Amino acid sequence: MEHVHHALQLGQSGNQGFADIKLIHNCLPETSTSLISLQTLIGELNLSSPIIINAMTGGAHETEEINRELAVAARETGLAMAVGSQMSALKNPEVAASYRIVREINPKGIVFGNLGSEATLEQALRAVDMLQADALQIHLNVMQELIMPEGDRDFQGMLKRISTIVDNVGVPVIVKEVGFGMARESMNALCEIGVKIIDVGGYGGTNFAAIENMRRTLPIEWLNEWGCSTATALVEAVNTTAKRHHVSLIGSGGIRSSLEACKALILGASAVGIAGAFLKTLRSEGTSALVTQINEMLNELKLVMTALGAPTIADLHRVPVVISGETAHWCYARGIDIHSFANRTGFIKIT
Repeated sequence: MEHVHHALQLGQSGNQGFADIKLIHNCLPETSTSLISLQTLIGELNLSSPIIINAMTGGAHETEEINRELAVAARETGLAMAVGSQMSALKNPEVAASYRIVREINPKGIVFGNLGSEATLEQALRAVDMLQADALQIHLNVMQELIMPEGDRDFQGMLKRISTIVDNVGVPVIVKEVGFGMARESMNALCEIGVKIIDVGGYGGTNFAAIENMRRTLPIEWLNEWGCSTATALVEAVNTTAKRHHVSLIGSGGIRSSLEACKALILGASAVGIAGAFLKTLRSEGTSALVTQINEMLNELKLVMTALGAPTIADLHRVPVVISGETAHWCYARGIDIHSFANRTGFIKIT
């Protein structure tokens, strides 16, 4: 609950890089809102919407209430939903109800389990069984752990453990960052061990470095800006083996609106994860307001896709977009061709 309270207090910086992504107006979209499909694929999972209620919490009575209401919103809107780390329930079975409530409330929905990279295969199997999960998130939070007063200090064997889980857990595995972003070197390593879904979890949303610093007696505040933005992490994927390995990307980290979600999808994501913005609405305005917010976002996303002439999520990946500002500088330094983004041929499909 400390993490929840600090997350709500800090809010989101909004520095996820999407201000650098400029959409190009298409005055001949040649489509209709009636033709727009929000259905998308991430790995083997077929989602009715590209928006995912991303991992937040669990492990206490108050967090059980949060997960219950998030599950109601997921059920009412058809969104996939992830729970927070289940490690507390594996170590302390009496708090397992704070996670199981998600499946109880939404028995037919798509639910993701969640563990850290320290998890063993046996723990992964138990986490999946706890929720009858459709997929398992493995979160990477090295910097958070290092700043956390009681956090881990040994990160040896991460790739080997993830590889074992990928090969044996029996459901799709999503490897996700928690707000520090991913560079192409890390994505390549994950692709090579068979990971098919990567959530880039960029800087710009809930800042777990700042949260852990609030919990420290002696803060290390210069680490609060550690990592790369969500937009940067997505363009980093251009120079990875992800395409060759048919890896699906999830864009997350500070997404608050349908426009930001659309920009993440245009940069190559097949889905977007939202946590902080939804938690804020839930805690300040209630569940019905959250359902309304989600439905409005889905409708707005359809409007933007219509304006761009992109009736499907796959079509968004071919829409031209101009990359400017700090994101463009990053691309230049890393050898990422921003001109290829600006000169895509996704406009004007006349039949």
